[in-house]
Amino acid sequence: MITEKQDERAPVTALLEELLARIAADVPGALGAALSAHHHGMPLHVAATRELATAFVPAQLDRFGGPVATACHTGEPVVTADVFADERWPSLTLSGLIELHPDLATDWTRVRGVAALPAPWDDEGRLVLSVTLDRPATEETLKVLRRNEKFTAMVLAVAEAARPDRTEQMLDLLQSRAALEEAKGIVIALRRCDPDEAWATLRRASRQFNVKVRELAVALVELLAGAPAPQPDGHRTIHPGPAARAAAAQVLRAFESDVELTGL
Repeated sequence: MITEKQDERAPVTALLEELLARIAADVPGALGAALSAHHHGMPLHVAATRELATAFVPAQLDRFGGPVATACHTGEPVVTADVFADERWPSLTLSGLIELHPDLATDWTRVRGVAALPAPWDDEGRLVLSVTLDRPATEETLKVLRRNEKFTAMVLAVAEAARPDRTEQMLDLLQSRAALEEAKGIVIALRRCDPDEAWATLRRASRQFNVKVRELAVALVELLAGAPAPQPDGHRTIHPGPAARAAAAQVLRAFESDVELTGL
């Protein structure tokens, strides 16, 4: 299911549906999958869902709370073996879901685990890719989500860009994501960490030094390469300011000397 009107974006949104179907097929015991988005001051909302996630994710976001909202808020992956017994979401109960959607009562009784993977969307926003299972979610579940996150985000950006009022914004977003992916690669290599930790490190550094994360990312790439980062010409080129370059220098010094910056 796609929550927005089917229009000229139909081929792309159909691809999103197919991606969610493939993700669910790769996860044993999957009851549904969803892609949620939070960006540009908008609340976290459902972008696309499949099967039971069509009811389960909106129930989390609009009423009960749950793994998807937690992953977006913290920026950290969420895995739970039994979502209804998990103390992090006391309002998310089997009885509450049955009351909300009594026609799905049998399906709700099958729900056990949930995995939710957040990913960068823009300077302030996040995507959350999630699956609902009839068994405990594990780190292996997250690995499936990680394999599909980049392509899913790209398809969503193309779908958004099909809207006339969002084309320029989405082109800027794609450029930002390219810079962030390069910088994440640097952090992974220097800190020997996984992609989630690399992204969290960049976000913490941007807050600590009060610079935009995309500017910090480009400054870090250019500092390590000793040359300008490859970017398109024109108004979409990301130009790091002096503060971002100074922050990148401090971050790189901390990485190379294996010293932790405050909060990193």
